[in-house]
Amino acid sequence: MARRDEQRGDRRNRNPDEERDSEIVEKLVHINRVAATVKGGRRFSFAALMVVGDQKGRVGFGHGKAREVPEAIRKATEEAKKSMIRVPLRESRTQHHDGNGRWGAGKVMVRAAPPGTGVIAGGPMRAVLETLGVQDVVGKSVGSSNPYNMVRATFEALKAQSSPRQVAAKRGKKVSDVIGRRSDGASAAPASQEAATADAEG
Repeated sequence: MARRDEQRGDRRNRNPDEERDSEIVEKLVHINRVAATVKGGRRFSFAALMVVGDQKGRVGFGHGKAREVPEAIRKATEEAKKSMIRVPLRESRTQHHDGNGRWGAGKVMVRAAPPGTGVIAGGPMRAVLETLGVQDVVGKSVGSSNPYNMVRATFEALKAQSSPRQVAAKRGKKVSDVIGRRSDGASAAPASQEAATADAEG
């Protein structure tokens, strides 16, 4: 009985930040050995690129450098947690619209996909999209394969995402007015349902 009370007390005393950290998923994207030439030879260190996310619409990336791999990963993870951004998701599974991102020579295209598609993307892009919590998306890299450029380009594409609610707020209209009648001849009923979902997602 006393043990149960202790466990309940631990749950009550738990810091909200700790709970948030426990939900965060961490992925190592790339690790690189760096050599610095100094008097007497070369000194090696390691650079790590990490991506973190809560799989509920928040994601961040960070870069860390240290003499040992675990320390480089720790530094990169801390930086990634500080730089997390929120991306609006449609039905908590895909993006609201297609997007392009560019960073240096890295160019990426990210497209919304119907249910059941899965995450069709490779390497660094997949790591970012999976930690973000996207379940259906198609990604394509058409530029540099450098992981740093690819991750930054993917983040540029994600930052450009906007939900119907955000667009409606900017234009001073209702969400249903922004979505309106679809160009493919679909009835207004699905549009109103999507508007209701967008309002609920906030």
